[in-house]
Formats: sequence, C-alpha cells, structure tokens
Amino acid sequence: MSIRRLPQHVVNRIAAGEVVERPASALKELVENAIDAGARRIDIALGDGGTALIEVSDDGVGMAPAEMALALERHATSKLPENLLADGAIQSVETLGFRGEALPSIASVARLTLESRVRGVEGWRRTVDNGALVEEGPAGLPPGTRVRVADLFARVPARRKFLRSARAEYAACLDAVRRLAMARPDIGFQLRHDGRLVLNAPPDIDRPARVAALTDRALVDNSVIVALERDGVQIAGVAGLPTFNRGIADHQYLFVNGRPVKDRLLAGAVRGAYADVLARDRHAVVALFLEVPGSEVDVNVHPAKTEVRFRDPALVRGLIVSGLKRALDAAGHRSAQAPAAAAWALWQREGEGAQAAPPLAQSPAGYRPHGWSPGLALNDRQPGFLAELPQALAEAALAPLPEPARHPLGVARGQVAQTYIVAEAEDGLVIVDQHAAHERLVLERMRRGLADGGVAAQALLLPEVVDLDEPACDRLEARRDELARLGLELERFGTAAVIVRAVPAVLARGNVAALVTDLADDLAAHDATLSLNERLDHVAATMACHHSVRAGRVLSVAEMNALLREMEATPHSGQCNHGRPTWVKLQMADVEKLFGRR
Repeated sequence: MSIRRLPQHVVNRIAAGEVVERPASALKELVENAIDAGARRIDIALGDGGTALIEVSDDGVGMAPAEMALALERHATSKLPENLLADGAIQSVETLGFRGEALPSIASVARLTLESRVRGVEGWRRTVDNGALVEEGPAGLPPGTRVRVADLFARVPARRKFLRSARAEYAACLDAVRRLAMARPDIGFQLRHDGRLVLNAPPDIDRPARVAALTDRALVDNSVIVALERDGVQIAGVAGLPTFNRGIADHQYLFVNGRPVKDRLLAGAVRGAYADVLARDRHAVVALFLEVPGSEVDVNVHPAKTEVRFRDPALVRGLIVSGLKRALDAAGHRSAQAPAAAAWALWQREGEGAQAAPPLAQSPAGYRPHGWSPGLALNDRQPGFLAELPQALAEAALAPLPEPARHPLGVARGQVAQTYIVAEAEDGLVIVDQHAAHERLVLERMRRGLADGGVAAQALLLPEVVDLDEPACDRLEARRDELARLGLELERFGTAAVIVRAVPAVLARGNVAALVTDLADDLAAHDATLSLNERLDHVAATMACHHSVRAGRVLSVAEMNALLREMEATPHSGQCNHGRPTWVKLQMADVEKLFGRR
C-alpha cells in the first residue's frame, strides 16, 4: 500500500467536513469571528435556509488586504497572541475560536466573498469560488467586515444530498444565532431570512431580558434568577419554574465562558436539579452561563467547539445542581400562573400595619344555612328563602369570613368533587388539587426532618408484617439504616417478609404494606444509579405520595385554609412530586368575559 500526499483541494474539503457540517455550522463560525472582531452590531441574511446564501456583516475592527489574504489560508489566525504561540499554550485561548480552517474550509465548498475595511482606509474584496481565487479589488463598505457565502455544497453533491429541508436548515441557523445572541447581550443582532426580518435583538445589558426576548416573553414572569460561586467557578442565568416546561429540551441553553455548548454533563446536571419537581417526559427552560478559569476547562474537545471538558466535573455539576435548587427553593409556592402583583404586594406587606377590610355583616345568633354542618364552607350571602328560620338559641354569632386579599392563594370557599379546593383571591379564583398539594407539603416536611438529623418516627401499636419475595427483602434490609433516617423502622422477618415497627410521624395513617412494596420496587429500579442523598429523596417522595390527603376526602374549611397557608410558605409547592401543577388561577377578568361583562 503506497502512501501519498493528498491534493490541497481534497485537504480543504476534508477540513470543511469537520467544521462545516451544514449551513448553521458555517454561520456559527462567521458570527463568532464577528464577535471576536469587537463588533457591536451584527446583521445576518439567509437565503433558502442558508444553502443559497449566508451573509454576515459587522462593525468590528476590519482587516487590511494583506490580512484578508492570510485569513483565507489554512492555519492562519488572529486569535492567538504571540506569547501563546511561543509557549504552545493553546488551551488558554479566551476567544470563541482560533482555528484557521473556518474561512478557507467554507471557501472550499462554496463561493465566498470577503469584504473588509479598517477605519481610515479603503475597503478591499476577495472572492474565492470552491477553493480558487476568482476576484480581488477595492470595495465600498462601512468600517467592519462582510462575508457572503453563496451556493454551499453546490459542487459537492455527496454532501448536498445529506442536507435537510430548507425549513430545517433555517431552524438550525436560527438556533445558532439565538444562542450567540444570548451569550452576548451587549451586541445587537438582526437576522433576515429570504428578505423577511425574523430576529431583532438590540443591545441590552440585561441578560434575563435578552433570554426572554429570544425564547418566550412569558419567561419573565415564570422564572427565577440563578447566581452562585464556588472555588472560582461562577454560575448565573435564568431558570424557568417547573410548571413552565416544554416537551423537548430545545429551550435549554448552556454557555461556558461565553461559548454556547451542548454538553451531556451540563444537561445531566439540569435534569438532576429538576428531578423531583418535573415530570420525566417534560424539560425545563433554562439559560445558564458558567464562568470557569481557562486552566480548568478544555474547549478543544470538538472541532466545532460545541463540547467542553472540565478538570473537575464534579464541582461543575454540583454547582449547577446547587444553584438551580437554591433558586427554585426561593420561588416558594410559585407556579407557572403566578398570583397578580397586587396580591403579592399585599401578602408581603401583611403584618406591617396595613388596615384590614371591614368585616362582613354577621348572621343572627344561632343561624345555620340550609344543609349546614360543622366544617362546611359558608358563603357571604344574607339568609334567603332556602335558609331555615332562626332559632332562639343563646349561641355566639358566626365569625366573619376572612378577606381574600390578605393571602396570595386566597381564602377557601369550598370543595369541588371532594378533590379540588376553590379559593377566592383578590384578583381571581384559585383551584387547588388537594392531593398534589399535600403530597408536596409532606415531602418538604420530610426533607426538613432529614436536614435536621432525621424524620420523627411513630411506633406502631401492633407491628405489621409485610410479605415480599426474598430479593425485595434483601434490598430493604440493605437500606435499613437509610430508611430509619426517614422514620421507617423495619427488620427482616424470615426469608420472605419484613416487619414494620414504626413509620414517619407525618405519615401516621396509610397502607403500610403498599408503601413498603413500592419502596422495594423503587430500590430495585433506581438503587444502583442514585447517590445516598438522591436515594433518600426518592424514598421520601414515594412515602409522601402514599400518605398524602387523597382525592375524595372531605376537608373542613379550617383544613383547607391551613393547606393554603402552608403552601404559601413551602418551597416548590407550585408543583407536586411528579412535576404536575398543584394550583391554577382563573383571573377575575376571564370570569367576567365568560359572562359577557367585558
């Protein structure tokens, strides 16, 4: 077998295969070059999804004619200073890229026109058609650079036929621009496709506002701010509330030192942070920005710089999980339909001297509405024709109903289908799923108990024997100490049974056998893949689900209001342990529209 040197045009096309996978790849390289050139405004034009035209114009520093010639040669760059070239420390590069193959690789598979002008001198143009220089001369343009790529892969049919539809290629280009625009809110971006303006992001130093403008404007009202620093590594960004989610992970944006990346470690950390507040088939909306010392991260893992490698991946993963969990904890009971600002303000001012509304008129002594029984809600109407006659009993008057404006989740007015609590807030009606809400509250109580050293246990008057198969008993016996921390005390009882002697005090009532059986199944499915804390949390979630207030149970008004108040003070109470919302709000304006009042 003979060894021979490849022709230059073949080398260029091989390099293009590494860097230019599709129009979005070429666009990403060109926009990154514009950012590194110090641009403050970048205008992009696409034709036919980028296959017919990609044009990127910027107002950066520009290039002189001699520099333009070098830029179109292989392995030439302006992004590595002389000291790094001398030392060979290319790992310390801080720009978005430094490969010299981008422009010549693109020019080897398309018709590329490069125009640039340095302030104070005339502009210059060079045109390369599939690797061959075809035109060079003066050009008129403002200071900066304009790159025009036409007919990508037109002469490489083997590559062209593997491109997707124009619509799919356009979507990939739009995603690439959106990510770069999020990374640099100080730069203005404008994107046109087939002459139509599809993205306009003016310069804005407010990163959360830029993220919301580029993804979903509702994110402003349905997100929390993430900020945390540990051992020189910083994380900042925006995280959507668990109930503000999507069916696919296309709205998860991750950045390392200003570079958009798609990294499995980072994506896995996001899933771990949302694990107990999001359904398995739903995905969080996040934009996270990591700042890592250059010596602690390697950006040269992938030719397109879309993957990175960390020196201490455990530190980075822990930082992301901790930052997201802290931010979501601070969100309290918020859900994707947050209470109105006025209700929030009244809730925050409660206890600061705000005057209470005048009480409702009290009913006559001993008065009971028709069908009344202790624990059922009363409305605020005066006695009507359905009411029983007042009786001459020396009883105290009924207490006035509390005002709904004093709490963001309102005051309970009744129960529907023995499942949903209906509460009246200042600006609408709040409907609460009593089982889902109580499930979350029980889980958070157990978590607090774990943090304080262990969950309080309540001994059973008569220990209960639960029959299981031998492997299930082995799994439970192996985790006996961990279960005891959660208040569940059990021990082996023969080869195929366990005896339960105590249960968590917050779960004193319930089907012990069903709980233990499900715990054994959960350990069989997840025991090997979860850490100790994750196992404890998973077991706590299973216990909370089994012993929460079930649908179909009649609650008294006091119980309903106690549930609402605890929800307002409990983290993550806007969603249950499976990621479903625990409450929704129907705004009063919507109610009025239903009845034609608006």
